[in-house]
Amino acid sequence: MTTYDTELILTRAVTITGTRSTGHRSLAEYATLFAGYLRPFADNAHFHIGGARGIDSLTLLWIADNTAADITVVVPGTVDQQPAEAQQAIARVRDRIKEIVELQAPELGPPAYHARNRWMVDRSSMTIGFPKGGDSASGTWQTLNYTADQGKPRLIVPV
Repeated sequence: MTTYDTELILTRAVTITGTRSTGHRSLAEYATLFAGYLRPFADNAHFHIGGARGIDSLTLLWIADNTAADITVVVPGTVDQQPAEAQQAIARVRDRIKEIVELQAPELGPPAYHARNRWMVDRSSMTIGFPKGGDSASGTWQTLNYTADQGKPRLIVPV
């Protein structure tokens, strides 16, 4: 049994995935969504969040500021390769992040991001997704579909 197996048994491990395009809603609207759809899962939880801009950064900041849940940030390469918005969010709440996982992908592109998403889902008991629109080719939908393929529950909150 690995550390991650034990964590799945003792805590609720949750992957968060979502759109990078978040400018169509206000921060207050996102805070209301997160309070309604993340807070119910936050007790004894460990959230796995991709270290990208958009939903990743917004949920990272909200969870760090509003819950006591453990947080792991997972990036396909290194944190230094992430967009400035994501780097700033990680730095702002670094003291609340339990672990930063840098998967060291040799090249950043769809395969590296899909591998990052699978890494998170494989270590979680469920996924909460915040997709924008129905683009089934997006990384958000790829992650949600991979979750379903693994027989794990998923909560889909369209934004």
